[in-house]
Amino acid sequence: MTAPRRLQRIVVGLSGGVDSAVTAWLLKRAGHEVVGIFMKNWEEDDDDEYCSSRQDFLDAASVADVVGIELEHVNFAAEYKDRVFAEFLREYQAGRTPNPDVLCNAEIKFKAFLDHAVRLGAERIATGHYARIREAEGGRFELLKGVDGHKDQSYFLHRLSQAQLARSLFPLGALAKTEVRRIAAEIGLPNARKKDSTGICFIGERPFREFLNRYLANAPGAIEDERGRRIGTHVGLSFYTLGQRKGIGIGGLKDAGGVRGGGAHAPWFVARKELDRNVLRVVAGHDHPWLLSRRLRAGDASWIAGAPPAPGRYSAKSRYRQADAACQLRHVDGGDAIELAFDAPQWAVTPGQSAVLYDGAVCLGGAVIASSDAGETAGATAGETPSKTTAAPLVARRQPAPAVGR
Repeated sequence: MTAPRRLQRIVVGLSGGVDSAVTAWLLKRAGHEVVGIFMKNWEEDDDDEYCSSRQDFLDAASVADVVGIELEHVNFAAEYKDRVFAEFLREYQAGRTPNPDVLCNAEIKFKAFLDHAVRLGAERIATGHYARIREAEGGRFELLKGVDGHKDQSYFLHRLSQAQLARSLFPLGALAKTEVRRIAAEIGLPNARKKDSTGICFIGERPFREFLNRYLANAPGAIEDERGRRIGTHVGLSFYTLGQRKGIGIGGLKDAGGVRGGGAHAPWFVARKELDRNVLRVVAGHDHPWLLSRRLRAGDASWIAGAPPAPGRYSAKSRYRQADAACQLRHVDGGDAIELAFDAPQWAVTPGQSAVLYDGAVCLGGAVIASSDAGETAGATAGETPSKTTAAPLVARRQPAPAVGR
């Protein structure tokens, strides 16, 4: 992190997890005036079976007691529903697969939370993200990858602005997760061995399809293979994502049946959503051409520096868990969108996800994937010409939100 030049009043987002706990302890040990805030971003209602919010708050309170700081409980559920969840539903209804954690960081943790912290007299906020901030020439701030490559979270922070970075601290950016666990155990934090949270914060451990079913209408339709043969029925295109293997509802087919895949029972993967026909297209085999893309186009770009980087050679991630891939950046549509041409094919490039650009360890920003050339470079398969039907065209953000009340 870029260390404060003097002792400051710093508000730390305490989630109940070990990362934010160690963050608070490190800042307190450095002599800063530290205040903890526990953010509630989702109204649980009858969701106690899946949502751990109450237990997380108790864990955060225990941490605050050990570290010796005050803890405030703040409810941002209304802001979350309006700024994040409505967009989440809008994207799924359009056939895309959004990443709500990216929007949550930009709209809640580093906007609503930051605004609240400033009202409390804070000069900075701090979170337990594995990323780094560096002050560059001219007073600009750069977002850098965390030193622990397995935990780096710069991907989820790529929409932060200069103003947000200027007031933020990431004390864990230079540490490995194993070191954070060691520190937590050494100082006797009550959550030192607590399991890391996974998945989308407001969904918890519940089955994802069951959750979406509360808010999105079911529109069953045909599941077809690459040759257009009907091999099953889907429950609604919104409930599937490109590259999905589990939960499709069909088994494998033997090679003798004319399906590629290499193996007695090649697994099926979701490859396309044909919205106009309400058809889900699946292919057999992880490396099927329909799952591989060399080019993607993305819009709704956000750049850390406040201005787009020059066209040229960079690396990019088309989804969080994928490794950085060498690519060529080109600005299109008058600069409103970008096109990335990769040196090697990328797997399951998914509309709605973020394409995040890097220059070495520096995260430059990114854009929301609109389309890709999946399957086009491989030519037609079984006499069919692939078509770009994976999702509806990218639409402008912040349209009137769908109703999300229960």
